[in-house]
Amino acid sequence: MQNKSMSPMGEQYELRATRGGRRQRAVVTEVAASLRALEIDGVALLQDYPAWSGPPSCAGWVLVPWPNRVAGGKWSYNGVPQQLEITEPGNGNALHGLLSGAAYSVAGRTADSITLAADVMPAPGYPFELATAVRYQLTEDGLLVSHTLTNTGSQTAPVAVGAHPFLRLGTVPTEDLTLFINADTHIEVDERLNPTGATTAVPGTRHDFRAGQRVGAVTLDDAWSDVRREPDGGSLHYLEAPDGRQVQLFMDASFGYVQAFTTSIFPTDGGLVAAVAVEPMTAPADALNSGEGLRWLAPGESWRLSWGIRYQLP
Repeated sequence: MQNKSMSPMGEQYELRATRGGRRQRAVVTEVAASLRALEIDGVALLQDYPAWSGPPSCAGWVLVPWPNRVAGGKWSYNGVPQQLEITEPGNGNALHGLLSGAAYSVAGRTADSITLAADVMPAPGYPFELATAVRYQLTEDGLLVSHTLTNTGSQTAPVAVGAHPFLRLGTVPTEDLTLFINADTHIEVDERLNPTGATTAVPGTRHDFRAGQRVGAVTLDDAWSDVRREPDGGSLHYLEAPDGRQVQLFMDASFGYVQAFTTSIFPTDGGLVAAVAVEPMTAPADALNSGEGLRWLAPGESWRLSWGIRYQLP
């Protein structure tokens, strides 16, 4: 599908495959290279949204060159004050990078994969040049998402990467799913949702999701660090249905942080529903100030990293 209608997300690219007797389908958008839909054997693993609405609550966005917030949009580079555009007026922050409104170009395409590319050009508060690409590849049990960032400018550039998928499990109400976050430390934030500099070990607190908590019992816009590593160095976080099925977010070793965000007003053609985003991040909020998790790319240097979504049967 390449829909040239007046959707605020531009063209819609549909991917299809059949592997291991399972049918896979995904939809990616031109604007923001947003991941809009993912299905395995007809089971929806992402909360879709009507084309007329655009992506609610940043659904599916690629977050480059920083995820989450920069407090007040202010930071400094080599002692020179920088002021980013304020894109979260309610909290007075610069939110989710510079490519949320960008129309990506198709850099490669097969029936079951697509690579989309967009450049970050020097902008107020971010005087750097980057070539970025994101590749979506269907797999037997889900989707692999691979990012490449290359510094095409003359200055060493601070970069971080995130994504904003809203996960679901078919027709199971989101409120009835159990959320598992495999991380040991919660990042404390102020009233504007910026880190205070304090962290809390999760055992014995309401932020301990290592053994799971029901989505309908919590309200979240929270981040965790000290993710528990798998043998390959990555980490795994997931939603589980009452019947034991799981939709899993897996992240490679470059991703050391995870965010969870709940909303009860996600628009669908059938009305408003609850939804939960589980977001991979290489750096936490306000990383341009704290330096935590930042990758500094030298001129000509590239960075490659990946995450993905899997459908796991019990």
